[in-house]
Amino acid sequence: MNEGKIARLEEAQVSGKRVLVRVDFNVPMAEGRVSDDTRLKSALPTIQWLTSHGARVILLAHFGRPKGKVDTSQSLKPVIAPLSELLGTPVRFSSECVGKVSDKAVSELNDGDVLLLENTRFHTGEEANDPEFAGQLAALGDLYVNDAFSAAHRAHASTEGVARLLPAFAGLALQREMDHVKAALENPERPLLAVVGGAKVSTKIDLLLNLVTKVNRLFVGGAMANTFLAANGVDVGKSLHEPDLLGTARDIMAAAEKSGCQLLLPEDVVVARELKAKAARRVAGLDEIARDEMILDCGPATIDALADSIESAKTLVWNGPLGAFEMVPFDTGTIEAARFVAQRVRDRKLVAVAGGGDTVSALNHAGVAGDFTFVSTAGGAFLEWLEGKSLPGIEVLRQTAQSGSGQ
Repeated sequence: MNEGKIARLEEAQVSGKRVLVRVDFNVPMAEGRVSDDTRLKSALPTIQWLTSHGARVILLAHFGRPKGKVDTSQSLKPVIAPLSELLGTPVRFSSECVGKVSDKAVSELNDGDVLLLENTRFHTGEEANDPEFAGQLAALGDLYVNDAFSAAHRAHASTEGVARLLPAFAGLALQREMDHVKAALENPERPLLAVVGGAKVSTKIDLLLNLVTKVNRLFVGGAMANTFLAANGVDVGKSLHEPDLLGTARDIMAAAEKSGCQLLLPEDVVVARELKAKAARRVAGLDEIARDEMILDCGPATIDALADSIESAKTLVWNGPLGAFEMVPFDTGTIEAARFVAQRVRDRKLVAVAGGGDTVSALNHAGVAGDFTFVSTAGGAFLEWLEGKSLPGIEVLRQTAQSGSGQ
């Protein structure tokens, strides 16, 4: 992320004002009900700050991928009951996010009221960042607050377009996310260690190339490590890897060496002939992998070496699991490493920031997500930030602050 001041919510004068708040309510649903309210809870501090200061709060959010058409199965209406319960106050709902229905709903708000508008993605203008649609949204409010870091990598009408039309501020959840990720990678206490796992190098080339210029050590695990091992001449058997990216893996290793970043790979591995729960497996050295075996987890010597790196680090950034963690016992490496990180954080010897969908699932599986310094649920936005890319929803807040329109 680029440097530059962003107007913070606490600087806004909101009493009696209509405040449009972009939140992330793209929550998991099961049988028409919210099955995980984590994202609802993350929005509470901003909503409560606004209502306590006399604002009329109008929530903007998307859900699913309705592709610009009304789809009742992707309505935000099921969010109303759990959000009202969390807030301890009724939340109103508008079945439209623009037009006569929403105009009327907004006009009936009193100071301290909360209104949720219907899915912004029911309109093609949302993902197209159409100026006319952004203008219709902006007409509903006097101020704009972005509290959805997870949607900040999209230049959509509700994340970027509206911010150009109203005084724009960063919400409390957005601020917290930005503060933590910035502290972890842009101004960290060193040594700085990055742990990157997952299935494919192809999805994380930009990430790895950026990290090797930033961190002191980079550990690569998961199936993507197989491509690096193969690039080093290791016969990985029938392990998942990307033969066409061996050259790319070598380029990343060369970039790490040039930057003075120590790139760490598995020293031993857990192999099996089939990927299924409780499959017969064994620990193998890198020169002991049979042609009909696949690498499914890091071995104990690898986890010990990683623990040594974690122990010597002051700051850690984690993205991606270290093995096929969805299946026992191939979750062992991820669990042991995650629990060691958590203990170092509890001992106040390490700042650990993690993010990405599989990462959050893996840390929850290990039972330590709550022990990390910060765990981002932002997914794509967190990954793009790690890649060093600008996030449109953040950049527009910087631009409006610099131009004075955020004041």
